[in-house]
Amino acid sequence: MSVFRPTMGVILFLVFCQVLADPARIENVRIATKNEVTRVVLDLSQPSAHQVFTLTDPYRIVIDIKPGFIGSNAASLPDGKGSVRRIRSANRQDGTARVVLDLNARMQPRSFLLEPGSGQGDRLVIDLFPGSEPAPVKTVRTIENSARDIVIVVDPGHGGKDPGSIGPSGLREKDAVLKIAKRLAEKINNQRGMRAILTRSDDRLVDHRVRTEKARSAEADLFVSVHADSFTDRRVNGATVYVLSNKGASDEASMRLAERENAAHLIGGVDLGDKDQVLASVLMDLSQNASLSSSIRIGDEILREMAYVGKVRKRNVLRAPFLVLKAPDVPSVLIETAYISNAKDERNLGSRVHQDKLAHAIFSGIKSYYYADPPRGTLVAQLSKQPGRSATAHKVRSGETLSKIAGRYKVSVRRIRAANNLRTDKIVVGKILTIPAASGI
Repeated sequence: MSVFRPTMGVILFLVFCQVLADPARIENVRIATKNEVTRVVLDLSQPSAHQVFTLTDPYRIVIDIKPGFIGSNAASLPDGKGSVRRIRSANRQDGTARVVLDLNARMQPRSFLLEPGSGQGDRLVIDLFPGSEPAPVKTVRTIENSARDIVIVVDPGHGGKDPGSIGPSGLREKDAVLKIAKRLAEKINNQRGMRAILTRSDDRLVDHRVRTEKARSAEADLFVSVHADSFTDRRVNGATVYVLSNKGASDEASMRLAERENAAHLIGGVDLGDKDQVLASVLMDLSQNASLSSSIRIGDEILREMAYVGKVRKRNVLRAPFLVLKAPDVPSVLIETAYISNAKDERNLGSRVHQDKLAHAIFSGIKSYYYADPPRGTLVAQLSKQPGRSATAHKVRSGETLSKIAGRYKVSVRRIRAANNLRTDKIVVGKILTIPAASGI
């Protein structure tokens, strides 16, 4: 009879799964106000998935942590302040910790998670903004209240003891991409129906498996890793977007790099974190099976927008055969924003204005994709169908046809022609087209 003897890897995996299954404890609830915004903070024992939704008659905001429970220290809840009249909490039988905010008036919530820092642990932050009166049609309110946000995990590469690549003037990749990622997360959080989660918000090294597990635990719709490229030839510059494939590489350089990274990882568990490779170790952990077609389409949208900001080294999304150990079941892209080894690109990466332009380009690409093909049950899916949604400006690129553009924005060719006074379907590269709101094909 053979006896199963678990290896150390199996034991560690089981322990890891048990940690993920442990409920988060709400250790404290705090509230503060500034101007017209009320902020409620839940101090947590560990990161956790959460759901926030609104109720009317009377106005309430419900926060569910699952799995979770109310700790003894949080039993004494603070008094209401600002737009919050009272705070209530309860441990539910299904293993959910529920916090209810009774409101003085209708408010719009926006939630995000904060990592430990400045002497504080994990936190769930709910900001309440003044909102307009609800629509008179009850069914519309019910649908909107139940709609979820699109969750995007933003991953700044490197960090801590791993500076990433270093430019000729000393700019470190980890510092530049953290600023870009923070700006990107801010733009996402300011977009109604979208929510960003950062894998790191300060200068710390996060293991690539932890980064991708954050996307899994948050049930993210997209994982975006932000990096800066490097090459021995300092004349090389421009941006690149990668996704994973289990087939051949679409670019000679990315294939060679993939072979080198994979081989190094197999040599006694060598830590690749301190190597200034073109791709960070996180790319090795992006899933080969995580909605590759969606990843490519999102990458295409991002590349189109980044072409407005600066040079794009490759106008197609690149794929490379990287070794996959464990990865999130979500569309995943890695963005090389520029070549930090190039003097001009390094100056741009260090510029606050250019960092914002890069973040805006990435955000615009993400938004364009999700408004054209939103996940079911999301608020964006509802907003994308509203007749009053504003028109979009589109610059015609080489190889595009009017029918392709119409398909991308989910509007009819007829409506695009009418909006731009076009007599035929012929369009010219470089022309700016007005794309009407997607109120129907």
